[in-house]
Amino acid sequence: MTGRYYEEFEVGQTIEHEKRRTVSESDNQQFCDMTMNQQPLHLDADFAEDTQFGERLVNGLYTMSLAVGVSIPETTDGTIVANLSYDEVEHPNPVFHGDTIRAQSTVTDKRETSDGERGVVTMHVEAFAVNREDEDGEDLLVCEFDRTVLSLKKENQ
Repeated sequence: MTGRYYEEFEVGQTIEHEKRRTVSESDNQQFCDMTMNQQPLHLDADFAEDTQFGERLVNGLYTMSLAVGVSIPETTDGTIVANLSYDEVEHPNPVFHGDTIRAQSTVTDKRETSDGERGVVTMHVEAFAVNREDEDGEDLLVCEFDRTVLSLKKENQ
């Protein structure tokens, strides 16, 4: 178990997630197939070529799911009771096949449950394409959202 207990989260703490993933055409195709999302902007190269993007975009929900997945080892692996919400989701830049995604989570809030047995932790998660840069030369932000979890307390284990 590598996740953090409620007591191990600190408001303002930023956790850089080590795992990264390069998104393949197959990843995008399989995600769209599994979720029955047949949006041609994700799947049809000819259609996408005539859009402002000039190529297919990776499904935004896949990008968000990937960011959650790579964040789990350093945040909630084995210490979570439940995901409570995902809020304020934004996709400021598209993801393309071949982009390598990394993520970081910043703890923005935490509080004990009313019975004091567990804790609620909110993290602002950001996903970046490491192979693309913004105007400041930094990894390009491609997705961000707030994730709220119900966490176990170490003292109760």
